[in-house]
Amino acid sequence: MRQKERLLLVLAVLAVTGALFVPPIPQDPAYHRFADGTARFGIPNFWNVVSNLPFLAVGLAGVLDVYRGRPAILGEFHIAYLIFFAAVALVAPGSAYYHLNPDNATLVWDRLPMTVAFMALFSIVLAEYVSVALGRRLLWPLLVIGVVSVVYWDFTEAQGRGDLRLYGLVQFLPMLLIPPILLLFRSRFGGTAYLWAVLGAYAVAKAAELLDEPIFRIFHPLSGHALKHLLAALGVYVFLAAIRRRSTVSPSSVCRHEKETP
Repeated sequence: MRQKERLLLVLAVLAVTGALFVPPIPQDPAYHRFADGTARFGIPNFWNVVSNLPFLAVGLAGVLDVYRGRPAILGEFHIAYLIFFAAVALVAPGSAYYHLNPDNATLVWDRLPMTVAFMALFSIVLAEYVSVALGRRLLWPLLVIGVVSVVYWDFTEAQGRGDLRLYGLVQFLPMLLIPPILLLFRSRFGGTAYLWAVLGAYAVAKAAELLDEPIFRIFHPLSGHALKHLLAALGVYVFLAAIRRRSTVSPSSVCRHEKETP
């Protein structure tokens, strides 16, 4: 294992260890109270529901592109790209179902496809930047961990001792590790700006979620939570547009770069 891989491993171990020292985190009931509860056309929380449609559109577009072999991807790892875009498409019905009647029971169906998308994307980044073998080896364990994080949270909530720590790791640890991966490793494809844009869209989406009510007051009828959906879907679209346009870096070039970088 090279020094760069050791650094990633150390960061992951520190994050997981740190989470163990944090007390269990239950779901705050206030999470389900959104700034915009407007019903339109008989649909409760209308804008928070329909703002999920871009997930469906970009997810299905990605699935079709990968299936038809159009974008520049790691052909031997195409299953990860299919899972990622399929999970993004499933965010739409899962999140819409949750927003029709926001509570812990419906939130499970919102979070399940999101964790699958997070883990699939992380495995793709590992494969494209660090090692195809590593990405392939970790794909299914990561997907299982993502699903288990939601099942575990739901189980602990039912027992009256909700614990979001594992789900928090699934959501945020990849976002912590991807920046050093982009800085330390070279992609098998040209350019990395699009992934920085994806991370930026995700960060701004999370900020919009936290500013749900202030954004709603200023930009009514657009709320921060609905804006979060749109920004997150935009991040996926940036990823899709990039893999449609990017070019492959020759394997010899990648190998030469890895040898020159300690």
